[in-house]
Formats: sequence, structure tokens, C-alpha cells
Amino acid sequence: MATDTLKSTPGARGGATGGLRRLLLDNGALTALIVLVIAMSALSGDFLTADNLLNVGVQAAVTAILAFGVTFVIVSAGIDLSVGSVAALSATVLAWSATEAGIPVVLAVVLAVATGIVCGLVNGFLVSYGKLPPFIATLAMLSVARGLSLVISQGSPIAFPDSVSHLGDTLGGWLPVPVLVMVVMGLLTAFVLGRTYIGRSMYAIGGNEEAARLSGLRVKKQKLAIYAFSGLFAAAAGIVLASRLASAQPQAAQGYELDAIAAVVIGGASLAGGTGKASGTLIGALILAVLRNGLNLLSVSAFWQQVVIGVVIALAVLFDTVRRKAGATAPATGASGGGKGKQALTYVIAAVVAVAVVGATSLLHNGSSAADRPKIGLSLSTLNNPFFVQIRDGAEEEAKKLGVDLTVTDAQNDASQQANQLQNFTSGSLSAVVVNPVDSDAAGPSVRGANQAGIPVIAVDRGVNEADTSALVASDNVEGGALGAKALAEKLGGKGTIVILQGQAGTSASRERGAGFAAGLKDYPGIKVVAKQPADFDRTKGLDVMTNLLQAHPDIDGVFAENDEMALGAIKALGSKAGTSVQVVGFDGTPDGLKAVRAGTLYASVAQQPSELGRIAVRNALRAVEGEKVEKMVKVPVKVVTKENVAGFEG
Repeated sequence: MATDTLKSTPGARGGATGGLRRLLLDNGALTALIVLVIAMSALSGDFLTADNLLNVGVQAAVTAILAFGVTFVIVSAGIDLSVGSVAALSATVLAWSATEAGIPVVLAVVLAVATGIVCGLVNGFLVSYGKLPPFIATLAMLSVARGLSLVISQGSPIAFPDSVSHLGDTLGGWLPVPVLVMVVMGLLTAFVLGRTYIGRSMYAIGGNEEAARLSGLRVKKQKLAIYAFSGLFAAAAGIVLASRLASAQPQAAQGYELDAIAAVVIGGASLAGGTGKASGTLIGALILAVLRNGLNLLSVSAFWQQVVIGVVIALAVLFDTVRRKAGATAPATGASGGGKGKQALTYVIAAVVAVAVVGATSLLHNGSSAADRPKIGLSLSTLNNPFFVQIRDGAEEEAKKLGVDLTVTDAQNDASQQANQLQNFTSGSLSAVVVNPVDSDAAGPSVRGANQAGIPVIAVDRGVNEADTSALVASDNVEGGALGAKALAEKLGGKGTIVILQGQAGTSASRERGAGFAAGLKDYPGIKVVAKQPADFDRTKGLDVMTNLLQAHPDIDGVFAENDEMALGAIKALGSKAGTSVQVVGFDGTPDGLKAVRAGTLYASVAQQPSELGRIAVRNALRAVEGEKVEKMVKVPVKVVTKENVAGFEG
């Protein structure tokens, strides 16, 4: 009787209002998505366009596919931190097999999918039979899979087979294939969860593993299958991602495992297991994609974007907690019948409400799309490095001087994230785009999209392959590496032992600087390289790597670091040896690097004048917009800066 009374109360008190409240509470993620879409539509006139909405779908695709696989694991009360690395490994296996090994493309695809499944099976075995916590088992696989990807590719991107690259294209010139793959994988997830024995087993194991075992379920074998599913979906996501970039990037999908887990949890699944559904996961992935897309269009600082996304994730999960405490219906766990009909009706009502409100808000932007000031987008490979911060500062200074609105984004050394940002620029109302590619090959497809839209593109510091750029504003990394070799060798008198601190594996800057240094060193046979190790262009890693190398090679005479940040870390590790018994040469000419040159701890830095790169790039972008002639190659001279000439150098 008490239960009946409680059930009847909302209807008696609220009628339609109570029903709406219940609808919102029962569909927290969907409500959040609708609110976000309405807000972005009201704030940006560029958001609600067909091209941009398709961009959102494409940008959600990889995260959603990964998240569908992670849904199986989370429903069964597990966790999988390895999906991003497994995606990169599977794509690398496919590209290497089809190109380097000469295996037919069809077999290479099968091998890539098998790689993902095997990684999942290993995870499942460690969890089920090795009794390792899922967090530890999959964390180990995260490291192993990423390492194997780097080993197979030797740290360099591998071109993707053309026949598979079509997965990153569109059908009929408008429908993106990644979106179709996402939909297919979502339907497969819904079918497995709702219509199969293994799906029901996932819910049973997640609800109470011991009860499931006592009920006759072979829990260990089921977990093998569950993690194998996760590996399969990770492989599919890796193939789709590499197809978009036209290359397999060994460092691709870093951090995507966290996005995938966030999408599942935002979609209503519980990390405690037992609940979750495919539709919720899809909505969670779309929320993340809408956020990133909208914040790009609104020119929100790249640093604040991370803050906003983190806050929204926390609020979404908090809302779900409130919903559960308020007694809302738990997320569907594969039930059929009237529940599914009610769920479908909910989605229809939500779509109608969203379209109506969005249509109304779009009227705010009618007739106001024309802008008096030219708009230019600047996509930088990273803003965690002083060199690229100087490029940004120079670009912003020139944009202010010329009366240009400049939108700056930070790709965080992630080629796929930069592809998303460039797509957002293309679908927005920008006059031109300036891009500093994470990787020259991976930026090609997105820049070709800008070419098709008639938007001029200026490349800065690094070129773009297989696409048309109005100009390349750059210094020569290869020449700079050779100048660095000459400066260090001559300082050492043409003989001695040195170590090399390399940049982030797979980046064109690291490859080019390393190749130039190696070529320049050939003129000095008395110089011997005793060790090469990557330190990822990072000062802290430069300190750690240099400290380790000194244990094996305490008597070295010199160090070449492929940027000033690593050089400064090496100087810290060398202590009093820096500038006395050990000579260090860096690259970039950053303010901190030049300060070390003045102090004598850094012998030299190959300076590229990054601020000037930014200024010239914006200047040429505006010229391209106004139809003026632009030189295809604009060279900014590099210069070896030592203590003797640092006083007269201006970066």
C-alpha cells in the first residue's frame, strides 16, 4: 500500500509538470545534450549549420566507438584503460602490414582487428585467471600496446592504404563514413547488450559477480569475451581514426581512454557495474564532441576548454547521482517491451523540443553573420612549449595591429584533435586558417577540406603534405640541425663523445632536426654519438633522461637537444659540468634558452625567431584573404646564438 501511495503522488500533485520533471530526471544525459545544443546555437551562429553538425558527428565517432567497447567492460564492473593504445597499435599494424610487409590490404585489416582482439583477450586473461585488478591489467596493456606501436613504426607515422583511407571520406559528398561506422557499432552494441546471452551475462556479473557465478555463469570465460569485445571495438576505432588522418600515428589516441570512460559514465552507466546502455554512451560521446566543437567556435581559450569540459563531466555525473537519489528509473539494462517503446517516445519528444528551441534561437543570428573584421583561425601543435607560445604571441600582436579577429586553438600534440579543430575552422565563418601541424601528413585531409571550402591556409613552422597551402612560413629544421651539429663539433674541436635528446616520437620537427644534425655530423668523424633517447620536447623529461644517461656515460663531452626545453633539463642534470666540461646545444632560441646562453651553461641555441614566424603568418593570411599575391615559401632565417652574439639577438 505504501508503495502504491508513493507511485501515485507525483501524478496527483504535478500532472504534466510532474511528468516533465520525471522525463528530465530519467534522461539526464539527453537533457544535458539538448541544453548544450540550445546554448551553443544561441551563442554561435556557426554552430547550427549542416556542415558543422556533421563535423560534430565525425568528431564524436572515434570516442563513441571506443566507448561502446568500454561499455561492455563497465557494465560488468570492470575498467579498460588500454583502448587508446590498442587503437593506435591496431592502426599501426594495418599500415605496416599493407605497406612495409606487402601483405594484401584485406588480410592487413584482418590482422589489425585480430591485434585488438588479442590485446583484449590478454586483458581478460590477466583479470580472470591472473587475478589482477582490471585497473592494473589494462594500465599495463596501455604501456605495452603504445610501446609496440612505437617499435613497429620506429616512431614515425606510416601512410595508410588508400583503399582503407576511404573510411575517412564521405558518401555522396556529404555523409561521413565515420558516422556510419559509429552508428553500425552502436547498433551492434545495443544488440549484444539487449538480445544476447553474453549481454545478459554482463549485467549479471556487474550486478553481483558472486551471485552470477553461483547461478551457473562461467564468469572467467565471460570476462575473456567481454575484454575481447573491448579490444575489437578499439581496433575499429583505430582504423577509423587513422583513415581520417591518412596515416597511422604511433602516438594517436593518447588520453582517449579517459574520454571513452567519461562518455559511458555521462551516458548513465555506473562504474560499480550492472547498468549502462548503448544509447546513453552515444549521448555521452556527443556531449563531449558538442562541447569541444562549440568552445572552438566561441574562441574559448584552449586552457579554459579543459576546465569547462572537466566541470561539465562532473556536473553530468552529479546530476545522475541526484536522479538516482530522487528515485528515477535506472538506466535500461536490456529490458524489452513497453520500456523500449517509452524510451523511443522519449527520444522523439526530445528531438522535437530540441528542433523547436534551436530553430527559435537560430533566428538570433539571422542577418548578423557578416563581420566587419576578417577572422583567422590559428591551430598550434601545442601551447605547452615556449616556442609555440611565442608564435602565438607574435600572431596575436600582428592580428591586433591589423584589426583581425584571431582564434587560437591548442592541439596538445594530438594530430586527431588538430584535425577536429581544422574541421571546426572550415565549417565556421573564418576568412583564413593558419596551421602549425602536429604532423605534416596527418594535417593533409583537413587542409584539403579547407581547400574545397575556398578558405586560404597558411602553414607555419612545418609544411602540410598532400594539400594546397597559400604559403609556408618557416625556418628550415634540417638546416638548423646541421648548424647545431657544426656549432657543437667545432666547440669540441672535432672530437669527443656526445648524446642526443630527441623530441616526441613521430613528430616532423623531431625527425627533421635529427636528420639535419646527423647529416651535419658526417663532416666530423671524430665525434661519436654514444646514446640517443627521446625526452618529448619536455624540460622535466630532459632532466630525467639526462640523469639516466649520465649513469652509463659519465664522461661525455657534449649534448645536442632538439629543443631548448630538453637542453635546459639536461643542464640541470649536468650541474657544474654544463658549460665547462660538457657543452650543450639546444634549438629554438626561447627566452629561457637565451638566458642560459648568456649565463654560459648553454653553449648555443639554434634560434628560429618564433615571434616573427607568427607575425609573418598572420600578415600573409590577411594578404591571401584580400586576394594579394603571396609567396609560396617565406623563409625566416635561423641563427646560431652563442654568448658572443646573444646581446644583439631579438627573437
